[in-house]
Amino acid sequence: MSYTITLIPGDGTGPEVAEAMRRCVEATGVEIEWDVQQAGIDVMEQYGTPLPDQVIESIRKNKIAIKGPVTTPVGTGFRSVNVTLRKALDLYACLRPARYYPGVKSRYPEADLVVVRENTEDLYAGIEFERGTDECSRAIEAISELSGETIRPDSGLSIKPISETGSKRIVRFAFDYAVANGRRKVTAVHKANIMKHTDGLFLDCARQVAEEYVDSGIEFEDRIVDNMCMQLVQKPELYDVLVLPNLYGDIVSDVCSGLVGGLGLAPGANIGEGCALFEPTHGSAPRYAGQNKVNPVATILSGVMMLHHLGEADAGRRLEDAVAAVIAEGQSVTYDLKPDRDDPTAVGTSEMADAIIARL
Repeated sequence: MSYTITLIPGDGTGPEVAEAMRRCVEATGVEIEWDVQQAGIDVMEQYGTPLPDQVIESIRKNKIAIKGPVTTPVGTGFRSVNVTLRKALDLYACLRPARYYPGVKSRYPEADLVVVRENTEDLYAGIEFERGTDECSRAIEAISELSGETIRPDSGLSIKPISETGSKRIVRFAFDYAVANGRRKVTAVHKANIMKHTDGLFLDCARQVAEEYVDSGIEFEDRIVDNMCMQLVQKPELYDVLVLPNLYGDIVSDVCSGLVGGLGLAPGANIGEGCALFEPTHGSAPRYAGQNKVNPVATILSGVMMLHHLGEADAGRRLEDAVAAVIAEGQSVTYDLKPDRDDPTAVGTSEMADAIIARL
């Protein structure tokens, strides 16, 4: 079967890691036609935006996309390419696995976690009022009148919406993922002891949804987010699938990535009802652009996730096994995967992709 997939190379080191991913995915034998679309800081001058309309239309048409990292322009008023894509396409579920691979320097070889992050609500919804503006003053006045609480007049405001709809669908996604992938437990992470009407709503919804899965064999529990972070660095083996509101999900997914070796090994997916977008968790690292230096594994593993999403499970397993074998051998790996980052035997982005392909 042949697939048409939107490929967004990105900017900075994005084109290098995206090319490594493309070659590795093609080497599995899965037939793909790439619809290449440009986004990021490099297209600002041509289009006046880092996210041209044709990029979103391509993803809507093809239903599947994978992208390299993209730089968010500073001081332009454009919020974020990643956030805009998630909102425009209603990619409500952010899926970020964090698995230890032998050969990686880590104190947590037992870590095997999956973060399911709600992608569209919470403080990342983008409802903000700038300090000193008339809109902000009016919002402060209205909130003070409604709540009886005093807000300093020189404050900026961000609104944290969390809905029953958004909460229930992300928790169902987490449970469905757990069932489909043979996981054992879902943990809802929150701060409901303090934010009773937002995080409290999220927790209440999580408990209601958990009741729908009592016969699934999936255990359910909840943890307060600060305690969760401590638990993760003490005993990550006790946890499995974590489901969280947007901001906590962003933070905790980086904690989990750190447990297993860092963002260079952290793939990701953004999934909605009609579309799925795969991408590494790390940034574009523009200072390394064009140097054939950075680790391509996070982008290649994002390709593995994409293959599984397409139903190409055998190809996905073979590619992940090849990545794991190269990492375990420790020879044809980039500098950050060497015990000594100054090791002169470290290879470049393209050469590591060559070694992975040779294992397929």
